[in-house]
Amino acid sequence: MPSPDLCTEDEVQRLVHDFYAKVRQDPLLGPVFDAHIQDWTPHLARMVDFWSSALRGTARFRGTPMPKHVALPELNPELFRRWLSLFAATTAALGNPALQQRADELAHRIADSLWYGWRLSRGMSVAGGLA
Repeated sequence: MPSPDLCTEDEVQRLVHDFYAKVRQDPLLGPVFDAHIQDWTPHLARMVDFWSSALRGTARFRGTPMPKHVALPELNPELFRRWLSLFAATTAALGNPALQQRADELAHRIADSLWYGWRLSRGMSVAGGLA
């Protein structure tokens, strides 16, 4: 469950900004994100709201991420695994084990859900996840 005791707003900010800095530098993920995000400032603010809501229960995020991800032309398990790897490296560096565990669990559920939805939208087999 989300809890304001899990982490501070500063930790959420750091998580999001450090993570997306890694994503943008990554040779696999960087081009995918840069092709679809023209202005990073509102995207980062939206992601801070999302993770603040998910981790701290602030309820600031309003949105439906699935349609935007389903619209992406080419996704594959390797992209999701790389995303999860960078995310885990970022949460580990924060020095808050409870935050790390909860955020990593959520990230895996999100990745599985987005991968499932993307395949379902294309009439592909949805058997098996990213594991």
